[in-house]
Amino acid sequence: MLKPASDLPPSGGERSFGELASQLVDDAKAYARAEVDLAKAIAADKGKSAAVAAVFFGAALLVAMGAVCGLSIAIFVAFAYLMSPLLAGLLTFFIFAAVAGGLGWFGWQKLRDAL
Repeated sequence: MLKPASDLPPSGGERSFGELASQLVDDAKAYARAEVDLAKAIAADKGKSAAVAAVFFGAALLVAMGAVCGLSIAIFVAFAYLMSPLLAGLLTFFIFAAVAGGLGWFGWQKLRDAL
């Protein structure tokens, strides 16, 4: 037959439910903090990698702008031999404006499709 709970003395190895629940909550908090710290470390590492990539993309953009500038000058000079310099400049401007507009429109369509 079972004895009433009040008559049983607590043994040294057993802990109460409240103590176990408290330890479980503390362990869960520590685990959650460790997971957040791990996520922060991963994000920081990826951020450093992204920063290096951004620097290279910036340098590539600068070089590409120089190439486009050289190309536009070459197109202008080629047209200047065929027509007046003012008309050659306007034609060069409209060519590059049309290319930029087409690329922008294509990018807008892809963005709209993605969303």
